[in-house]
Amino acid sequence: MVDRRIPVILVAGFLGSGKTTLLNHLLANRQGARIGVVVNDFGSIAVDAMAVSGQVDTMMSFGNGCLCCAVDASGLDAMLAKLSEAEAGIDVIVIEASGLAEPRDLMRLMIASENPAIAYGGLVELVDAAEFEATRKRHPELDEHLGFADLVVLNKTDRADEDTLAKLRGTIDELAPGTPVIATSHGRIDPTLFFDARPRERAGQMSFDDLREEEHDHEHHFHTAYDSVAFTAERPLDPRRLMDFLEQRPGGLYRIKGFLDFGPNGPRSRFGLHTVGSFIQLERSAWPSGLPRRSELVLIGSGIDAEAVTARLEDCVADDPEVADERGMLRVLRFIQD
Repeated sequence: MVDRRIPVILVAGFLGSGKTTLLNHLLANRQGARIGVVVNDFGSIAVDAMAVSGQVDTMMSFGNGCLCCAVDASGLDAMLAKLSEAEAGIDVIVIEASGLAEPRDLMRLMIASENPAIAYGGLVELVDAAEFEATRKRHPELDEHLGFADLVVLNKTDRADEDTLAKLRGTIDELAPGTPVIATSHGRIDPTLFFDARPRERAGQMSFDDLREEEHDHEHHFHTAYDSVAFTAERPLDPRRLMDFLEQRPGGLYRIKGFLDFGPNGPRSRFGLHTVGSFIQLERSAWPSGLPRRSELVLIGSGIDAEAVTARLEDCVADDPEVADERGMLRVLRFIQD
């Protein structure tokens, strides 16, 4: 799947929720990806644990190809432009939201950005499992943040008992219905929830077996963190039904990636799909010579009802694979990034 735009992921959470730990975990377990991290100051990054190859003004370059930037809200747009330059070679940008601005304001900035090289990659809200109620009392706006979140990370679960965790999950379900919740300790989140490992070949040459194997490898190492479902359809998909699924997807889904075949609606085209949270991106390319035409997806999240998800996707298969639906394809074309 070809994805030219760089996803920009917002990581939010109040003091003590574990944002610093999560950021450093991502940098230490980046699977070859080059990460651009934007923070309010360099104090939140474990610089001593990395080989720093250079620092110029507000940018710090690590020996592993990652970059860290320290800016305030007024300089964020310019820094994103710098990070998204082709020369930087960045695969994903992670912004620690709390030190810069309200998550809602940053979301608006990302969604309204005219920078063609970046795409909004979702809001990740960290919650301290042991201090949740105390944090809500000090910061009642936490309820609103959870409502905006595309993924909730329930951190420090090792410091809370089962009854507390069950009650907390119930509260989060009320505040953020359908939003996937990942429980962890010490910020240990599988990086592939946020971005793909950098493959040996460009993603455009990756097969579906590569994607599935990649997910299998990560599930093996982070098996309690998330669920994944693989789906394959040998017949073309109905564009209307597929967009209904994407725009009203089942609860618990956070990422979807793969390839789509719309049959007569794109007779020479393969559509690469990438979703994170509510963000949907499609890219059209020529169908690779020698590859059979089929739709292949990997769906990632927490608490996924695999049977229900599979049934809904099977319902997206076109009744008549020979009949085109030009009006239905208009909904697909809205999300195309050519």
